[in-house]
Amino acid sequence: MNFCWLIHPSILNDKLNRRTNDSSMYELKSLAISINLKIYESNIIRVNRINPGTYFGKGKIEEIKQNLCKKKIKNCIIIINSNISPIQQRNLEKVWNVKVLDRTALILEIFGARAVTKEGSLQVELAHISWQKTRLVRSWTHLERQRGGRGFLGGPGELQIELDKRHITSRIKRIKKELEKVRKTRELQRNKRKQLYPLVSLIGYTNSGKSTLFNKITGATEFTKNMVFATLDPKHRIVSLSRDDNFILSDTVGFISNLPTELIESFKSTLDEILYADLIIHVRDISHEDYYSQNEDVQSVIRQIFGYDKGEMPTNYIEVINKIDKLQVVERKQLNTKNKIYLSALTGLGINNLKKNIFDLIKNN
Repeated sequence: MNFCWLIHPSILNDKLNRRTNDSSMYELKSLAISINLKIYESNIIRVNRINPGTYFGKGKIEEIKQNLCKKKIKNCIIIINSNISPIQQRNLEKVWNVKVLDRTALILEIFGARAVTKEGSLQVELAHISWQKTRLVRSWTHLERQRGGRGFLGGPGELQIELDKRHITSRIKRIKKELEKVRKTRELQRNKRKQLYPLVSLIGYTNSGKSTLFNKITGATEFTKNMVFATLDPKHRIVSLSRDDNFILSDTVGFISNLPTELIESFKSTLDEILYADLIIHVRDISHEDYYSQNEDVQSVIRQIFGYDKGEMPTNYIEVINKIDKLQVVERKQLNTKNKIYLSALTGLGINNLKKNIFDLIKNN
């Protein structure tokens, strides 16, 4: 078990941040726990000005160093809930003498741990080495042999850690060629499916309940768990209401705030499912305190995929407001509209109404 020290920088006058410090820290904890890191300590640190060389000021850096020396915890990883530069990372690691990860590195690690299929593994590796190309730090040696596989906390057993820029560039080209073959195969499969049935894609913030809804609608038993990025590889099932009313439902990878651009680019063949869908269903968790902020994050990624300007959204797009079972009875009195349906994927409340709406919308498009 690896210990981690979580730090959320509360940046003064950060107008781009829509979340509270407590909410941001809660999400960071969820990310760390999802890859079995044991949280040793978590701090919200006020940052008046970002230091270009070390991110934090000298006083705070020294305070953390003293704490690390005092506790003598082995294999401690410090995770900073922001994106830090290679210089900042190296300088902090020298002072603290521990591995330092930023938000992007942590998300890439989680995706590496979740990848099951060959395509998923290639996509994660491409995202990771594209990000690592500018860093090229022998960064994971203190965790040698503790974990293997596709993750990036695993130590020197991972090929990309040992590569120089020339080898990385060569590897990127090979992966892109392999993914292009996968993309063409996926495109053929998608075209065959579309000839038979309309395609409906589920999208949403990670842990919003997409996979639970997918299972409830299709009767499948796909893996679901109350954790981030439970689904990585897309899944498809045929849904039938009657002999003539059928569609294919697709469950896609969840989104998250500040999703690394490397992941969006690497998962392009997977995210293309959304581009070619006859209907896009955005699953939202109404019980979450960041309900509105999560919506903006998902819509931002959708615009990136479609190449839309701010404010634009696809016309074949509806919202499913999930987890209404967690609300008080008074709060549940919401009216369904053409583009917004309230339900509980866990209890099944409202599922039949959603199915009917899906068929109606498909027929009218």
